[in-house]
Amino acid sequence: MLILLRTYFISFIGTLFLCLSPFAFATQPKIAIVLNSGEATVSLIDMATRKVTKTFYVGKEPHHLMMTPDEKTLLVANAVGDDIALLNPITGEITGRIPKIIDPYQIGYSPNGAEFKLAKSIPAAKTPSHIAFTSDSKLAFVTLQDSAEVVAIDLEKQVIVWRMPTGPVPAGLWMTPKDQYLLVGITGADYVQVIDWRNQKEIKRIKTANGAHNFRPLGDKKHVFVTNRVTSSISLLNMQTLEKVGDITGLPAGPDDMELTPDGKTLWVTLRFSKKVGVIDVPSMKLIDVIPVGRSPHGVFFYPRASWE
Repeated sequence: MLILLRTYFISFIGTLFLCLSPFAFATQPKIAIVLNSGEATVSLIDMATRKVTKTFYVGKEPHHLMMTPDEKTLLVANAVGDDIALLNPITGEITGRIPKIIDPYQIGYSPNGAEFKLAKSIPAAKTPSHIAFTSDSKLAFVTLQDSAEVVAIDLEKQVIVWRMPTGPVPAGLWMTPKDQYLLVGITGADYVQVIDWRNQKEIKRIKTANGAHNFRPLGDKKHVFVTNRVTSSISLLNMQTLEKVGDITGLPAGPDDMELTPDGKTLWVTLRFSKKVGVIDVPSMKLIDVIPVGRSPHGVFFYPRASWE
């Protein structure tokens, strides 16, 4: 099911795909699409020259984005604009809109297929933030930033089945391989919380750095990156040992969302407090370029990209 998260509510819109199949492209992406949430625009970056080629209005407070299962459309959630903009995932051009979606923020897919229509809205306390799913699509997990909780939703019944406390300001979620543990970025502290979701209990805290926020897997089914928004660094975690194995430091302020080139060699990250996008060489774990964009850049996307597994 496509789930849109917004203040106090979680919405179900039809039943669609969560997991995008791994890409096997030999070519590299040409255009990076960056959402400037603070100025209602999208910046398009030529990835070869690393220069912004175009900036245009997309809707008020665009935050998160996701490609549709047929890989033909990029959805952009305009939180204050109360709609979803539809973009061409390769060129970044606007192709349409889905109107009258109140305060959309985060988007996620579970493995079913249907049309776009509002199915149900669920009261969910304060500030629903990020989403993760079990691989069988029976449960979705949602962080509630201002309630310091994570909730589990039965996708068939579309009801909250349990909730548990987390550290302060929980944000990004990631499920480790074989649905073993749920990882939660604790933005109000300096760690990733590891949750045994079957028994609803914390089993470990992986110390990263202040402002642990969002995840992007390396694509090897073993490692995942997490941004540390306050310390301005990115940590690399081993999902098998549940240990931090490296850090990318010296970044401009506010690393947030990430995307990885299909060869796995270059990580792009939005720097929300710096009005920039960073380009990182993955083998050396070093920042190699910084690109000025608009105010408060959040989501970043390009096609093709590395696997999200």
